[in-house]
Amino acid sequence: MSTKQEFKPWAARPFELIYHAEIHYRRGSDYDRRLALISFDNSIEISITTYLSLNPIQRGNREYQRKDVEKWENNYHSKIDFFALEIQNRGLPEYKDKAEIVWYHDQRNEHYHGGGFSVPEQGTLDGIREIALWVFSVLFETADVKTKLEAAISKSEKGIPSIPDSFIVPREPESAQVSNDPAQAKALTVAALLGKWDESNTSDLEMIRRLIDGL
Repeated sequence: MSTKQEFKPWAARPFELIYHAEIHYRRGSDYDRRLALISFDNSIEISITTYLSLNPIQRGNREYQRKDVEKWENNYHSKIDFFALEIQNRGLPEYKDKAEIVWYHDQRNEHYHGGGFSVPEQGTLDGIREIALWVFSVLFETADVKTKLEAAISKSEKGIPSIPDSFIVPREPESAQVSNDPAQAKALTVAALLGKWDESNTSDLEMIRRLIDGL
């Protein structure tokens, strides 16, 4: 998936995270729904962090005090504080308030850090997806982000990425019980970190091996 002609270079990486999240969202298996939740949430934070790191000329000549940027970059909550202030300063409507955005983030933490393998509800995925698209569209001034996302997926030559057969695949949960299987936790962690890889690329496979060996 190429974004070079669609976005400025600094917006390409945040968009790619949304693209990979969307692939998992559309596949819809229990495993993919977990990855979609984690990836959409990651994209929100990366969009804000990337925007704050830009030179003013790359963000409509908007300037911020360095002490404020350091404060906003401190954690997830402070990043959302920045975004809320930004849409207020631009006179834009508030699609979702901070309380709701943080709730979705907490759902992500429950699935990623909590050690369980329960499956996110569809409503949760729909909600965090809309927030991820909203944050990206505001910060990178892309009004038709859904159209660009659809086009990127349609143009994808390799289709939906899959996990190489030689590596463990997180199992579908047999029940709602929390799983403490360390192999499954490792598999989900590696998949969440990578998001996408090319199983024909030896460099990608070597990276996976090093990640697994290091966990």
